[in-house]
Amino acid sequence: MSARLEAIKTIGKRKRSVPEAEQIRHLVQFATHVFHQARIEELTKKTARNWLDVIEGKGTFDPDGANEIAEALKNWAIRHGATHFTHWFQPLTNGTAEKHDSFLNWGPNGSILEKLSGKDLMKGEPDASSFPTGGLRNTHQARGYTVWDPTSFPFLWEGGDGVTLCIPALFFSWKGAALDHKIPLLRSEEKLNQVASRLLQMGSIPAGRVFSTLGVEQEYFAIDRSLFVLRSDLLLAGRTVFGASPAKGQELGDHYLGPLNDRIMAYMREFEDAALHIGIPVKTRHNEVAPAQHEVAPLFERASIAIDHNIQLMELMREVGLKHDIACLFHEKPFKGLNGSGKHNNWSLATDTGINLLEPQGNRFVFLTLLTAVIRAIYHHGPLLRGSVASVGNDYRLGGAEAPSPIASIYLGEALEKIIEEILHEKLNDTQIRNIDLGLLSLLPHEADLSDRNRTAFFAFTGNKFEFRAVGASAHCALPICVINAIVADSLQLILDELAGAIGDQELKSEELLKVALPVLRKYLSEAQPILFNGDNYSLEWEEESAKRGLPNTRKSFDALSAFIDKKTVAVFKGILSEEELQSRYDIMVEQYAKTMNIELNLMIDLFQTQILPAAQKDFILRGMQQKFAPIVESAMEMAEELKTMQGQLFDLGWEAKGKVFAELLSPKMEAFRERVDQLEKVVDNTLWPLPKYRELLYLI
Repeated sequence: MSARLEAIKTIGKRKRSVPEAEQIRHLVQFATHVFHQARIEELTKKTARNWLDVIEGKGTFDPDGANEIAEALKNWAIRHGATHFTHWFQPLTNGTAEKHDSFLNWGPNGSILEKLSGKDLMKGEPDASSFPTGGLRNTHQARGYTVWDPTSFPFLWEGGDGVTLCIPALFFSWKGAALDHKIPLLRSEEKLNQVASRLLQMGSIPAGRVFSTLGVEQEYFAIDRSLFVLRSDLLLAGRTVFGASPAKGQELGDHYLGPLNDRIMAYMREFEDAALHIGIPVKTRHNEVAPAQHEVAPLFERASIAIDHNIQLMELMREVGLKHDIACLFHEKPFKGLNGSGKHNNWSLATDTGINLLEPQGNRFVFLTLLTAVIRAIYHHGPLLRGSVASVGNDYRLGGAEAPSPIASIYLGEALEKIIEEILHEKLNDTQIRNIDLGLLSLLPHEADLSDRNRTAFFAFTGNKFEFRAVGASAHCALPICVINAIVADSLQLILDELAGAIGDQELKSEELLKVALPVLRKYLSEAQPILFNGDNYSLEWEEESAKRGLPNTRKSFDALSAFIDKKTVAVFKGILSEEELQSRYDIMVEQYAKTMNIELNLMIDLFQTQILPAAQKDFILRGMQQKFAPIVESAMEMAEELKTMQGQLFDLGWEAKGKVFAELLSPKMEAFRERVDQLEKVVDNTLWPLPKYRELLYLI
């Protein structure tokens, strides 16, 4: 019996895992593995106040408290069974990195003691030679530093029957260049805070700090691991490079929000409990559109913390999956012909006093000024925002009637669109709340939101936040959020400078202030009006209309990456990333694009030549059908040889040239090769087909 059929047989006999009583979580479990505010307050008053001021964005860390903090962290970690500590950082790999050191140190007279010094807490020195740098350092200049990021709480990570103290850290080169995702993100937060605080001051709204908030809706596929390991494409690339459509896919819409089966529920329960311990408040779980596809979403929180939590949650989901014999897939398009997976980024701005600045029912001057800044930002920097979500995986998903179109546009909804029209025509009225009466005696009329939801939109207002659905499921959220922060801060600064001139020395109340501001807002809204679209972004009509409006439609991610080295980007990223650091990001992403495509091509050729072709030839000989199916086999073999030849010709080219060839020439040929090979799956004897099929991967769980 083949390995595939044996795996299927085993799955059928497997006992379903059901949550046990002790898995039920309690509020007392929350953040038990996090050195959070309550624990910080147990430090001496001076040290605690300084650290909390840093977290709240009100101060600079005083290194005099480092030894005290280090000792407290060590004692807390050891009480929970930790033996090692690590600087936990986020290099430009879209993942995390860590180098573990034990607490062991030499004591007096050759004895051993457990110690964590303030120096070890504050600074580490991993070898930076093997991390992506985009030319920011040479191989013979490989020193890199990690420094503790005191704006994020240290936490404990359980794995391999051990516990490790994780110290969130920033990563940079010997010359000070940012080599991670976190440094530019934190810089963008500080820049946005400075500008938005100026807006609040104009609007007479007291607040000590403004920060971006983020809610991440993480989509993923969960499949049986025994089938997963039989597919080297899923194992090495995260997606199936071959695979014919099953008889039933997602066309009936019966999986979306459907009942969770026991095995998936047990898996979800366990990773949610683990997330709870490290301070991740998971709020939502449900089945997504495609079979075997699901979604998880924590509560909204400060963006920099939400991004840390998203990375931690993804790793937990992978690790917990192993215990349940489940493979968790975060690729944007694991299965052709089915919905792909995104990481919907819900972005807003909030104050430390609890005000959501994108709440339409709040201060009208602040809301409309900020809304104008967002609209202008997307209009002028849409290509950069498109580039921030560029990847090979996302190319299989964007614009495919399942994710936003790659054309940058903003959806506001009827109510806000009406307000914009009123501003443009100098007739601003009060916003009217609409009620929905369901005609049932048991229910009062329901208050409708100010906007509907438009899942086709590139950047959509959804009540009191903007939803950026274009971010891919495997992506690191820091880059797109950093871009949003940067471009909004830049546009808001420009608008506020002009408003300051219009207001002068006048002391105006809210409505008077808005009246003075309207001509300025009108100017910028009129300029950016082409970016506003409330219709179907999937339609051919919008594609044609957007071209008339002069909006770029960058279908291929490779082409979108050039926005990072545009002069406009260099200007808007001043104080966040230098021109050299932006160039490095471009070089890294171009290299990753080319390497990812090359890996997929390697997998296609390997799977075809070593598994699929032998199975097909064996079957056709056994059944005497060589002549009937010879055209398909011969055509597939010719395609494979052509792809290998073209791949060999890329050897001496640079990464940019390789990426361009893959995007423009090899990608369509690879797709044609796939279609031809998938024809074989439909005619080869099922017992001889070597790879787990879609019907098995998606439904045997």
